[in-house]
Amino acid sequence: MTQTEEPDRRRDGRGRALGLFALLGCGGMVLSACGSMPVTGDVRAVDASQAADPQVQVYAVAPRDDATPNEIVDGFLESMTSDDSEFRTTRKYLTRKAASTWRPSAFTTVLTNAPNRSDRPFRDNAPDVTEITYALTGEKVATVDAQNAYQPLAPTDYSQTLRLVKENGPEGKEWRIDFVPDGLLLGQSDFKRLYRSVDKYYFAAGRTAESSTLVADPVYLRSRTDPVTGMDTVTQAVRSLLAGPTSWLRPVVDSRFPAGTALKKGVTSLAPDERNVLKVPLNAKADGVGQSSCRMMASQVLYTLRDLTSARVEQVELQRSDGSPLCVLGRDQAEEFAPDGSSSGPDGQYFVDINGYVERIPGSTRGSGTPEAVAGPLGDGPVRMGVVGVARDEQSAAAVSQDSRALYVASIVSDGELPVPSVTSRARNPDDRLSAPSWDGLGDLWVADRDPANSRLLRLTGGTGKPQEVTVPSLAGGRIEALRMSADGVRIALLVKRHGHSTLKIGRIERHGSETEQKVSVVELRQAAPQLTDVTAMSWSGRSRLVVVGKEQGGVEQVRYVQADGSTPASGVLPGVNQVSSVAAADDEQLPLMAATVEDGIVKLSPGDNWQTVVKKGFALVYPG
Repeated sequence: MTQTEEPDRRRDGRGRALGLFALLGCGGMVLSACGSMPVTGDVRAVDASQAADPQVQVYAVAPRDDATPNEIVDGFLESMTSDDSEFRTTRKYLTRKAASTWRPSAFTTVLTNAPNRSDRPFRDNAPDVTEITYALTGEKVATVDAQNAYQPLAPTDYSQTLRLVKENGPEGKEWRIDFVPDGLLLGQSDFKRLYRSVDKYYFAAGRTAESSTLVADPVYLRSRTDPVTGMDTVTQAVRSLLAGPTSWLRPVVDSRFPAGTALKKGVTSLAPDERNVLKVPLNAKADGVGQSSCRMMASQVLYTLRDLTSARVEQVELQRSDGSPLCVLGRDQAEEFAPDGSSSGPDGQYFVDINGYVERIPGSTRGSGTPEAVAGPLGDGPVRMGVVGVARDEQSAAAVSQDSRALYVASIVSDGELPVPSVTSRARNPDDRLSAPSWDGLGDLWVADRDPANSRLLRLTGGTGKPQEVTVPSLAGGRIEALRMSADGVRIALLVKRHGHSTLKIGRIERHGSETEQKVSVVELRQAAPQLTDVTAMSWSGRSRLVVVGKEQGGVEQVRYVQADGSTPASGVLPGVNQVSSVAAADDEQLPLMAATVEDGIVKLSPGDNWQTVVKKGFALVYPG
């Protein structure tokens, strides 16, 4: 194929000519500066309203001589959506002073669609005019800060100003942008094309070496080469990992890399060798690290890069500043630090049958087999149960009575009498009593009492301790309707009801004091699915993802995935299933997604399959946790 020499021009809804080259290659994409266009591949128009296509590479075009103010503004906005190395071409739309001070990596603002500029500048473009101001508007839905942390927003109006002046150039006075805000301004389609979500990993703070577990910290990195650093995605991920956790997660995690550790100067590309060993050259800050700490450092790298390279990284070798090996760690050796506390995590599936007893589905990895009652009083006891939460070791469970008044904790592997309730709600209305319980990765049990006169979040240490109230200072008048604990024990997913709507929030769990007098609080609640005005069910699905059931404003019920940072995966919406009352997913994302429905009972969705009925009469199905 031969590339056409005349660049395609795309136009927005107002007929603006937008000068960007887009090359769709055959196989891999090659980055090239504007002055050296590739000679193979198709050049085609790029429409900002199209779904993101990571195989499309966009090339910025420098402003033509005597470009009009409209062309300068449009060219600058479009150039920000390109893979322009160091934004050299993008800066050609700015005055010399603005080009030297503009910081594109300060943050990114994400709009629903590409930004609109005012149809006419605020000042008429008369011959004697030397300064023009434009308004940029749109609907803001997210921001990405300098740490690459994503923050979703309820859609809000966006408005910003660009100022153009005439500056002396080689061909005389030319219009250039003199005032420009720092950062990038992108529509959602361009953002998804240019960036990808990456989980970097740190250790939960305050744990012993034996109980150390990794916690996912999601960030967004450039899908190919970062224009500012020149680093590929793998190297960006390692660089971001070494820089430390994002501000939201930092109070509850630790990095085993010594402060100031960075990649050796000049390293911009990391790739596994023919033996799938990734060598990571570090600066002198890490030279004196001992073997135990180095192994933990290497495990952070291994888990961060798990899904990033086409070749599976089997081993990480961290190197001192002189190039000598600091330590080597293989994938199997890193299993002891697995984010879910084990190599595979619990995979049992439990539910409450129509008689109010807790049952387990044998052959749980496929959601098949004939259900059987668990041992002990929850499987055949004097009290009918409504919902259940099973400990991650699958030795005990907590169940709430059908009237939602009492919480019972008992063994599910041995017989015994039903103990007295661990928690009792005094609310009159069953809907205002106890929520379904959930267990964290430390073996503690959590439940919410929704009593309007005394609503509270409770934690039972080890599942058997005295209920302790957990403070949630940022509820802002809302009430916790449901909760699910993450396997790492440092995050909690909450359904918070306020003004008649339930929304999904993610909170950070902070612990202070000794184990015997520990004060626990849930702080900095952040919106996890702002596009859904009503969320009715949710569950953690893996280490930094949730599956939720909810509705958009005026929409129908849908089941979809959301990231823990509130972003939405490209393939987030799942096949439809009707009237879902609860949903359950495992730490292992290869296990089937389960749901309890009003009409079809308990159904499952395996990867690459459709929903299938597992149990016709049953409800409140859960995985351990």
